[in-house]
Amino acid sequence: MTRWMEMLLSGIASASLVVPMLSIAQSASNATSPHAKAAREFRAYLERDWKLWMEQYPEAATAVGFPGQNRRWSDDSPDGIEARVRHLHESFSELNSISRAELPAEEQLNYDLYRELLQTAVEGLQYGDDPAPFRDVVPGNLWMPFTQMGGIQQGSASTLADMPHQTVADYEDIVARLEALPRAVEQNLGLLQAGLKKGYTPPKLMLRDVPQQIAGLIPADPLASPLLQPFTEFPPGISEADRSRLIDRAKKIYTSAVAPAFQKLHDYMVSTYLPACRESIAATALPNGAAAYAFHVRWQTTTTLTPQQIHEIGLSEVKRIRAEMDRVVASTNFKGGFHDFTEFLRTDPRFFYEKPDDLVNGYRIITKRIDPELAHEFGKLPRLPYGVCVIPEFKAPSQTTAYYQPGAPSAGRPGCYFVNTYNLHARPKWEMEALSLHESVPGHHLQISLAQEMEGLPEFRKHAGYSAFVEGWALYSESLGAELGMYKDPYSKFGQLSYEMWRAVRLVVDTGMHSMGWTREQAIQFFKDNTGKTDQDITVEVDRYIVWPGQALAYKLGQLKIRQLRTEAERKLGTKFDVRKFHDAVLESGAIPLNVLESHMARWMDEQAAH
Repeated sequence: MTRWMEMLLSGIASASLVVPMLSIAQSASNATSPHAKAAREFRAYLERDWKLWMEQYPEAATAVGFPGQNRRWSDDSPDGIEARVRHLHESFSELNSISRAELPAEEQLNYDLYRELLQTAVEGLQYGDDPAPFRDVVPGNLWMPFTQMGGIQQGSASTLADMPHQTVADYEDIVARLEALPRAVEQNLGLLQAGLKKGYTPPKLMLRDVPQQIAGLIPADPLASPLLQPFTEFPPGISEADRSRLIDRAKKIYTSAVAPAFQKLHDYMVSTYLPACRESIAATALPNGAAAYAFHVRWQTTTTLTPQQIHEIGLSEVKRIRAEMDRVVASTNFKGGFHDFTEFLRTDPRFFYEKPDDLVNGYRIITKRIDPELAHEFGKLPRLPYGVCVIPEFKAPSQTTAYYQPGAPSAGRPGCYFVNTYNLHARPKWEMEALSLHESVPGHHLQISLAQEMEGLPEFRKHAGYSAFVEGWALYSESLGAELGMYKDPYSKFGQLSYEMWRAVRLVVDTGMHSMGWTREQAIQFFKDNTGKTDQDITVEVDRYIVWPGQALAYKLGQLKIRQLRTEAERKLGTKFDVRKFHDAVLESGAIPLNVLESHMARWMDEQAAH
C-alpha cells in the first residue's frame, strides 16, 4: 500500500460518523420492537422538518417534486434569512432532545446522518453559507450569491422550466411564480450589497460572463426569453383560449416587471459590483478564509484529510495515470511525444462534429448503447427514465461540457443529461463515452434515481447529496466502460484516462490555488501539461474550482474509496464475488459518507463470505 492510499484510508477511518447500517428489509422486520414508539416519533419529526425546509426553499421543493410550493421563491430578505437560521437552530435543538439510545439501530443511522447535516449547516453559518441542511440541494453563499456557474440569473429559468406544465393550473402556478420573480431579484441585489459591506465578493475575472447571462434573460421579444420558455409550447389538453390568455399575462408581467428587475440587476452588476470585486482567486483571501476552506474540504470529502495530504494524493495519482496514458499513446503508433499526441487530439478535425445536432445525436447513440448492457453490472435498475438535453444558449459559454439534472419521480419529471453545444471544437468525440458514463448511466442518473426510489426511508435520505459518494460513484462509473462495451478504440480509452487524470489534477490545483498560493495561470498550465482537455474546458474547469472551493476534491477521493472496496471484496470473496451484488450493495442506501459506506460494505462482505 502506497503512502497516499494510507492517508486516504486513515482520513476516512478517523471521520466521526461510523455507525452500523441495516438494510431496509431489516428495518421493516423491527417495526414491532420495543423501540417502535420512539422510531415513530423520530420519523414524525423528520417528516415535519422536511416539510418545513421545503417551504423555506420552494425552488428545491420544485426540483425534488415536493408539492404546493410552485408559486414561490425562497425569501432572501433579511427577515427571511433570519427565519431560516432560527429554524435551523430550533430543529437542531429538537433533534438533540430526542434520545438516540431509545431508537432502533436502523433509525440511529438516520439520526446520526441528520444530526451531521444540521451540525454542518450550523457550522457553515459563520462563513456565510446558506442555512440549508441539504447542502447539495441548496448550495451557496449568502454573501456571494452570484458566480458564473449559478445564481438567480441561471436558477430562475431552470426552476420555471422544471415546474409541472401539463394543466391550466400548472401554468397558473408558473405565471404566479413569474409575477413573484422581481421581488426575488431585488432581494438578491440586496445580498450583493450586503456581501460588499462584509468584504465578500467572488474574483472579478470569474464574473466576466455574468452580465451577458443576465442580458440573455431579457431580450426585447418576451417569448424569446428563457424565462418564458414554458409558454412557447403547450400540451394538447390546453385550449387555444387558455393558451392565449396565459401567454398575454406572462408577456405583460415580463415587460412591466421582470425585465426591468433584471435590467436593474445587470446595471448594478456592471457599474458597481464588478468593479468592487476582488482580484485574488484564493478562498483564503476572504475573511476567515483558511478556516472556511478547511471546513468546506471536510464537508465535500467526508474525510479529515488536510489540503496538503489531498495535494499529495493528487500528485501520486497524476503520476500513476500518466503512465497508463503513455501506454495507450504507444499502442496507437503515434509518432511524437505525449504533448504532441494531446495537441493532435485537441486539433484534428476527425475528433469533432461540425453541427450541434450531430453532437447531441452522438451522445444519444452512446447512451442507448450503454442502457442494455447495464443488466450485466446491476441487479436493480431505476424505473425513472432520462434523456439527453441541450444546455440553454444563454448560459452555455460558462458551463462545463455536460451536467446531470435529477428528475422527480413524484412529479413525473425524467432525469436530464445536459450537454454543451457551444464551441463545437471544444467538444471532442473521444471524451463522449466517459462523460456519458459519468453523467447518465451508470453514473448520476442511475445512482440518484435509485436513491429517489428507495422505500421505507425518510425523505432526506433520498435527496441528501454527499459529493464524495455521488461524484465518487460517477467517476467510478467511468471505469466500468470496458465492462459495458465502451472504449473499444484507443482514443476513447485515452479519453477515459484523460477524464480520470482531470479529477486527479483537481486534487492538485484546487488545493494549490486555495491553500498554497498557486495562480490561476499555474493551475491552467498544470492542466495542459497533464490532460488532453481543450483550452475552453480547462479554463471553465479552473474557474469553477475558484468559485466553488473544495467541491472538486470529492470526485477522486470517492472513486478511490469505491475502487478500494471492490478490490477488497474481490480478494476476500474470490469465486463468490458477484459484481452485480457488489454494485447493488454500494447503492442500496443512497448517498452516504465514505466512512459509513466502508462500514456497510465490510458487513456485506462478511455476509457474502458466510453464504
